[in-house]
Amino acid sequence: MSGYEARFKVWRGDAGGGGLEDFKVEVNEGEVVLDIIHRLQATQAPDLAVRWNCKAGKCGSCSAEINGRPRLMCMTRMSVFDRDETITVTPLRAFPVIRDLVTDVGFNYQKAREIPAFVPPAGLGPGEYRMQQEDVDRPQEFRKCIECFLCQDTCHVVRDHEDNKQAFAGPRFLMRVAELDMHPLDAASDTGLDRSRTAQDEHGLGYCNITKCCTEVCPEGIKITDNALIPLKERAVDRKYDPLVWLGSKIRRRPSGG
Repeated sequence: MSGYEARFKVWRGDAGGGGLEDFKVEVNEGEVVLDIIHRLQATQAPDLAVRWNCKAGKCGSCSAEINGRPRLMCMTRMSVFDRDETITVTPLRAFPVIRDLVTDVGFNYQKAREIPAFVPPAGLGPGEYRMQQEDVDRPQEFRKCIECFLCQDTCHVVRDHEDNKQAFAGPRFLMRVAELDMHPLDAASDTGLDRSRTAQDEHGLGYCNITKCCTEVCPEGIKITDNALIPLKERAVDRKYDPLVWLGSKIRRRPSGG
């Protein structure tokens, strides 16, 4: 693809309001949207605010909405667009705008703090943990998350209903609960913590209606819905309504000794 001039619409403004601003900008072979945003900063809009870091799809910083779809700017190649297409770049819609393309994603860090951490098993020290390989493989997928928060942004529970944020952790952090809940060495239940129950009662698992929109925008290809949210929902239902599962949990918690 040889060089050409592309038409861009970029949102400019702050918490008080703003709008789309038109630009025509040079595009060269092999470039991504973030390259074009940087060129705009260098040549036409030096005060354009944008968050970025690694430019390699691993830090999750340059999240934005490109033609209405949540994407990483550094991983969106210009070659996927027609040359005569106008490309619109706007900030993540689910979070408050700070300025231009930079949003306040503090909501996500608040939700992260609400998830109880891994509980080490009693009697085992560092280096003594042992797991079957299949148990290692199962949650390893979730560890690929770069916390770009595109799944949080596209989830309609958060995106379209501001009032839900208080009660709903969002797919990224429900995935974290699922990862811990399926971890064979997590001893949370020994402390009385039922992760699937708290997912339902405290983190809003019931709000999720498994539309898979979070999976569709994940730049790491994590199957958030199929491998984390649906299994977590199944375990929550089993533990709440299956009498045998309920009885088994009570027996396991019974203290040993006479």
